[in-house]
Amino acid sequence: MVYAKTALDINEQAIVKQVALGLPQSLKDIEKSVNINSGSMNLEGVKQVGLLAKQQLSAIGFDVQWLDGSAFNRAGHILATHQSSNPNAVKILMIGHLDTVFAKNDDFQTFKMLNESEAAGPGVADMKGGNTIIISAMRVLKKLNLLDNVSIKVLLTGDEESSGRPLSLSKKVIVDGAIWADIALGYENGDNNINTGMAARRGYTGWTLNVEGKPAHSSQIFNEEVGYGAIYETARILEAFRAELEQEENLTFNPGMIVGGTSIDFDVAKSSGSAFGKSNVIAQKTKVKGDLRALSNKQLKSAKQTMQNIVKNNLNHTKAELIFEVGYPPMALTQGNLDLLALYSQVSQDLGYNEVKAANPRKAGAADISFAAEHVDMSLDGLGLMGSGAHTKNEVADLTTLDKNIEKTAILIYRLTKHEK
Repeated sequence: MVYAKTALDINEQAIVKQVALGLPQSLKDIEKSVNINSGSMNLEGVKQVGLLAKQQLSAIGFDVQWLDGSAFNRAGHILATHQSSNPNAVKILMIGHLDTVFAKNDDFQTFKMLNESEAAGPGVADMKGGNTIIISAMRVLKKLNLLDNVSIKVLLTGDEESSGRPLSLSKKVIVDGAIWADIALGYENGDNNINTGMAARRGYTGWTLNVEGKPAHSSQIFNEEVGYGAIYETARILEAFRAELEQEENLTFNPGMIVGGTSIDFDVAKSSGSAFGKSNVIAQKTKVKGDLRALSNKQLKSAKQTMQNIVKNNLNHTKAELIFEVGYPPMALTQGNLDLLALYSQVSQDLGYNEVKAANPRKAGAADISFAAEHVDMSLDGLGLMGSGAHTKNEVADLTTLDKNIEKTAILIYRLTKHEK
């Protein structure tokens, strides 16, 4: 699609005025949501936040469903649908999430205004503020009768911070929504820079390296009958990963935990391990847990193959296996994504704000939109409430970005309605 540059028309001017009028309600909505603890495993709390969103979206006129998540050991998701009567209307999937990283017994529990432009609270920026931007923009467009020529699904997942397993079940609603849609918009806070948008996101894949060596007295290490032991082999593998792959642009791989010795134990649920070993005994076993992040499926596949080749080239009397988990796919940088970013940037500039450029994908983690990106013509993320300190007790939202990003979302969707498929 090609979009002409334009100043604000009469409907867009009305959107700006309506956003300003609705801003006090938007702030109240954020406060209500933040004050409900919704740590991913607080299933009842996540559901409460979902029911609050259901009330808000139902009042706008959306058909809202609560999708139970018991099949993947999470609370569930909110799916709200507005269906245009125009069969050629553009179809947009808007993605947020209900859960936070803060557990039910965490002492960081409440919304607090710090000053006129900042507020603190669990999930205030990541991403209850982003959810509010979605809902507030829908409220404005409905009030101005500007939703007739667009079909929208609002999907607020309940397990973004701690994904339910299997992913084929917990993320199915995202994939199904993306297959339906033409465009996907994500309301994470991205790199927390209002002048950037996430036109690409790296995927996330966990991996486990298991290594075994031949136990013996340490005086016999390196000889032909005994070999090198598990720890030396593990060191060889990890150093080879670094040496062969660290120069690959936008690719990272991190061994986050290692345990090794004569015998080892590892608790998956607690991400903790223990080992027994002595300095005069050659280590028999090691285990390493890590992650791998790539910007495209091609890059991911190539990196996995390189790592597997390294793992197979074992030192004498050792063996190793590398197991990759099913993870978040990459949101690759595509021309469609860049075109959507350009349109969003033009909206920003027409409003008198800054140009919005593509964010460095190294500055943000994986997100739910990655499960949608390969199924739509265009996708863009990082459109939520900006802030700092996400995932910590220092999480703060920059409230000066709230009205700006509601305006940009509402006008972006309005402009998309003027272009049939």
